[in-house]
Amino acid sequence: MMDSKRLDYVLVPLGLAVMVGYHLWLLLRIRRRPATTVIGINAINRRIWVRHVMEDPSGKHAVLAVQTMRNAIMASSVLASVAITLSSLVAALMASGAAHGLLSGTAAALNNKDNNSIVVGAAGEAALSAKFLAILVCFLVAFLLNVQSIRYYSHTGFLVNVPLTAHRLRRPGLAVDYVTSTLNRGSYFWSLGVRAFYFSCPVFLWLFGPIPMFAACVAMVCSLYFLDVYKDWDRGEEGDCVVPDDGYEKEATKTAASAV
Repeated sequence: MMDSKRLDYVLVPLGLAVMVGYHLWLLLRIRRRPATTVIGINAINRRIWVRHVMEDPSGKHAVLAVQTMRNAIMASSVLASVAITLSSLVAALMASGAAHGLLSGTAAALNNKDNNSIVVGAAGEAALSAKFLAILVCFLVAFLLNVQSIRYYSHTGFLVNVPLTAHRLRRPGLAVDYVTSTLNRGSYFWSLGVRAFYFSCPVFLWLFGPIPMFAACVAMVCSLYFLDVYKDWDRGEEGDCVVPDDGYEKEATKTAASAV
């Protein structure tokens, strides 16, 4: 019984270290080679999109910009609503104690019946409270991050429709930089909110023991690698004569670093 409890002190920190280590590696890759990551590529294209909308003198892209920002705000609003709903549910379970009694009774019955059960690890009141608190923190962080994303998207909806000719007291390039920075911050907060949802999956599996939690961390890191890395963006096709603009890559690097 004591050996099974010690697994929480080994596998849980190891799983968290795998998740944190991967995201530190991803941050370093975004800063150094943003064009090889999905986050960096999206930042580059958002800058191009903002300049394309603001430089159009006819304003025909204003409706497209408003619809795009509305869709982004809707996505953040849905995630924020789901996060606060799940937070309320977890808080209600913690307050009622029903889940504590169910999981504690199940773990005790399994441990008394079969010492080789897959449900191992600490299952006392203090351990279950810590696990539910970790889940609650994940959902609350996701809620706050998505609220911040809505805030920046709302600002961008107004700023992107201001024509560059209206900025007479400052250079138009500064206006594009500011709007791009605001839009990228909203997107970064949205991405971090989604990461908080991702992170809640291994924490939830921690209720069933440290072994499922560690396996989920490893599986999630492997999955996120294929979702975050894209190496073909800056690789030109044969016969292309495209000259890359290093300013876009520098902007993606700067905004990615400032967001984190």
